[in-house]
Amino acid sequence: MEFKWKEDHFVGEFSFGALPVSGQPTLGYSPFELMVSSISVCSGSVLKKILEKRRISVEDITVQANPVFKEEENRIVSIHLHFMIEANVSETIAQKSVALAFKNCPMVRSVEEAIQITESFEVK
Repeated sequence: MEFKWKEDHFVGEFSFGALPVSGQPTLGYSPFELMVSSISVCSGSVLKKILEKRRISVEDITVQANPVFKEEENRIVSIHLHFMIEANVSETIAQKSVALAFKNCPMVRSVEEAIQITESFEVK
């Protein structure tokens, strides 16, 4: 990966397109948004794959992220992820699948020693 300074922000070029990154909200995505997005989407994608491997048809998954940033520590200290799963799945299988997703999400695994990540879910 490579990020280049363009006037007043960084831009990463990827096969999908340009990714502007800046601490100023009018110039690009903030590093905070990208970090929380990466953890949320990674765990949600892994969850979907796990459910599909169990032959469960998933209509939709929505992930709500509630990050806590402590100014005095200058870091994200915790993120609570709430998964809303639209599928014909029991609460027990959903709970096991969410737990397994957390164990297999590379982004969660990469930050688990520094950021407390908790999860909850509901089946619709």
